[in-house]
Amino acid sequence: MLHEISSLFLGDGMSITTITAGRIMKGQLDGKSGEEVKLAMDQFQFSGLSKTYSVDQQVSDSACTATAYLCGVKSDYSTLGLNGNVEYGVCSSQKGNEVESTLVKAYNAGKSTGIVTTRVVHASPAGAYAHSASRSWYGDADMPAEAKAEGCKDIAQQLMDSFDMITVALGGGRQYFRPNTVSDEEYDTRTYARKDGKDLLQDWETKYGKNAKFVWNQTDFDAIDPVTTEKLLGMFEQSDMKYEALRNTDKAGEPSLAEMTEKAIRMLQKNSKGYFLFVEGGRIDHGHHAGNAHLALRDLVAFDDAIKRAVDLTVDSDTLIVVTADHAHTLSMGGYSDRGNPILGLAPSSNNPYLVEDGKPYTTLLYANGPGFQGSSYIGAHERENLTDVDTESVSYLQQSSTPLSSETHGGDDVAILARGPMAHLFHGVHEQSYIPHAMWYASCIGDDTSHCSQTAKDVVAMPTATTTFDTAAEFLGINLTSTDTVVALYVQFVLVICLALFILLLLQGSKRSSSPKSPGVVGN
Repeated sequence: MLHEISSLFLGDGMSITTITAGRIMKGQLDGKSGEEVKLAMDQFQFSGLSKTYSVDQQVSDSACTATAYLCGVKSDYSTLGLNGNVEYGVCSSQKGNEVESTLVKAYNAGKSTGIVTTRVVHASPAGAYAHSASRSWYGDADMPAEAKAEGCKDIAQQLMDSFDMITVALGGGRQYFRPNTVSDEEYDTRTYARKDGKDLLQDWETKYGKNAKFVWNQTDFDAIDPVTTEKLLGMFEQSDMKYEALRNTDKAGEPSLAEMTEKAIRMLQKNSKGYFLFVEGGRIDHGHHAGNAHLALRDLVAFDDAIKRAVDLTVDSDTLIVVTADHAHTLSMGGYSDRGNPILGLAPSSNNPYLVEDGKPYTTLLYANGPGFQGSSYIGAHERENLTDVDTESVSYLQQSSTPLSSETHGGDDVAILARGPMAHLFHGVHEQSYIPHAMWYASCIGDDTSHCSQTAKDVVAMPTATTTFDTAAEFLGINLTSTDTVVALYVQFVLVICLALFILLLLQGSKRSSSPKSPGVVGN
């Protein structure tokens, strides 16, 4: 095969505005103006746009989009791993409409697979292994009796059933895996939620033996040796892992997204046939839903740190890395702010500090809808809160919005696709979201179209990347020369020509002197 390794980094809710604002925040966290900074994802050589609509809605959710970018088909809102023929919430409609994900195809090709996320049963990662008429069927307690009677399984159970295909899965969500009679390890309360009496975590440890490890805190995570550990399951919270801005408040400690990404890669790299890794920055989305740009952008920075870690641990010549988002959000950035103005601050202008009719300041970042509405308190039907003395950079501040909603909504605009590595040139222009996995399958030689994979590297003409080294052989006097040999030979030839020219010039000058007539001698008086 030509290329064995691929990774998909999914920024949940990572609109293009989120990337821009997150880039500035990353720079400002480092004491810079911010605008000039480059994210790790900014340095990918190829880019395009993804159209995120679903079969039945203009603005989609994380379940139908996961089905698109992991399974290659668009589907209905809030359904997972199923095509558009399924009926939402109807178990009986699932049969025959299941679709296969990149993770499954990679495993069937002999590769190792991994998942790094914020909640292992949430919609985005579940698109890799689950088939569910409802994304909300996290555990058995979330399912209607009819669905259970018809044989449908909750997503946690499906993850356990799929673990033969998975080498490592890290995130949160442990409440869905043990009975509600058991106390949680970290919080010492009965917060597990299963009603069927199953202890899926105990069953997992029994099945995979001593070389498989379940961890739930930072200390145990750090102690994992990726060389000797055959399978790793880490769940560091009952539900979602903490926001990056609040991660240091965790009682037992939580690894960062970058740390989890590195651990996963080091485990997956042991397979000589390669691997597929899915990494999600899931709390970008949650910060936006809360109307809290501070939380969302700090998680964007953490997500980019994970991308940088993956780039540093892999080789560009054999590892395709794709970065994209499932959908956008309604975050906007405007207001003619001065260069270097705090991205979470007010939006002053050197020429006109107040550009709204009520004469009150406003922030650079705003939401079209959400819990912020007029401000932290409702002052009047048409009166906006005065932000003059408000700390808009606080981790708890909610950006004002134009429409009051308890949860800010997704956006329907296109999102970015960024790619580097083999076949990265396949991502260009504007694509249907369901195009993404097909290009990744082709690039990593999995799935149905693998006719090109039997070719040798010399037979393949690939688009060069910014880091491509041209090594095409040239033949001279029966000798095969690499590109490096050819360059050296050209320089040597250039030097020899110069030397020959100087030698000829010296010969001509010597010949001229020897042929000149001698002057008569001088006779003395």
